[in-house]
Amino acid sequence: MIPTLAGVHHLKLPVSDLDRSIRWYGTRLGYQVVIEFREHGRLTGVAMTHPDGGPDLALNFNPDRAKASAGFDYFSIGVPDREGIQALAAHLSGLGEAHAGVHFATIGWILPMLHDPDGHEVRFYSVESHTELDPAVPLVIDDAVATARAKEERWRADRAASSDVTGVAP
Repeated sequence: MIPTLAGVHHLKLPVSDLDRSIRWYGTRLGYQVVIEFREHGRLTGVAMTHPDGGPDLALNFNPDRAKASAGFDYFSIGVPDREGIQALAAHLSGLGEAHAGVHFATIGWILPMLHDPDGHEVRFYSVESHTELDPAVPLVIDDAVATARAKEERWRADRAASSDVTGVAP
């Protein structure tokens, strides 16, 4: 029997400075603290929620693990659609945050290379997809960047052709 699952409950990251990370996730992405974890009166972690439905986020004070895990992209936070991810990229740029911009990716659009204060890569991926997936026939990707570029060229050509036929841009 296959168990029933209900999405991601929360994401958890080790951080080297809780106050700094709380401020960063709050000001950059809108997260708000809803639970504080303490040991012997000392703040050791927080649980944060997003007012518009993003996954809950837990931050745990653990400088050694934060340093060891810097640079890795543990997760991608979902954004509803291409327009939303482009607006997020503009928002982050306006705050002076470096990132790689929005790109056509394997099944949707991706905003990679945003780094939190500890160097964790925080990626965003659109829930809107340009590709149908079929578990009976897994999609095989060899060289994700080159595959996405070629697929984007076909996608743009299909949209242009559709526009030519209907006279309306899709």
